[in-house]
Amino acid sequence: MTDVRKPEFPSEGETLAPAHPNGETLSLLARRRSTVAKCMTGPGPSDEQIATLLRLAARTPDHGKLFPWRFIVFEGEARSRFGEILEARLREIEPGGPEERYAFERARFERAPVVIAVISEVTPGHKIPEWEQVLSAGAVCFNLLVSASAMGFAGQWLTEWYAYDETVRAALGLKQTERVAGFVYLGTASEPPTERPRAEPRVERWSGPRG
Repeated sequence: MTDVRKPEFPSEGETLAPAHPNGETLSLLARRRSTVAKCMTGPGPSDEQIATLLRLAARTPDHGKLFPWRFIVFEGEARSRFGEILEARLREIEPGGPEERYAFERARFERAPVVIAVISEVTPGHKIPEWEQVLSAGAVCFNLLVSASAMGFAGQWLTEWYAYDETVRAALGLKQTERVAGFVYLGTASEPPTERPRAEPRVERWSGPRG
């Protein structure tokens, strides 16, 4: 894997450039493509690289400086232990199902070397609308994907059934004000992804009130 130089983060109060013209960044965004988790293998990011990726992911718009998100990292045996919880829960809600389905849940997080849960944490009643707080967590997920791609790793942002299950939420230690914004799978692609169909952006230019 290409050795990517560790980025330099600014210090508090440092004057920053208002823009960063960079053709490579534009090319990355134009050609960025998620890699499905089943097509991932090792190596995944190291502990140092994970720490850097999380700092990069956290550099998102955050009205009110609430930091309305946090991270849960799954790696090593923790992926298998979480898979055991998923399997047991699925057996409860879908008893008598095919064993292959349960086995898939047990190995779900083992598809990638690292899985990072981005947890949205809203502050109810704050002057910053809850919707904006949630959007900030979504921006963190995408920032993480882009940063991982720039560092040389494949990634996929998923939620799936277990993100919304109360038993699994309890196992994750989520509070009532928290939700899973996404599980971001990170690793190395075992095969290159292909471009999928994409709709053209729907655009209009406002010229005044309608009607």
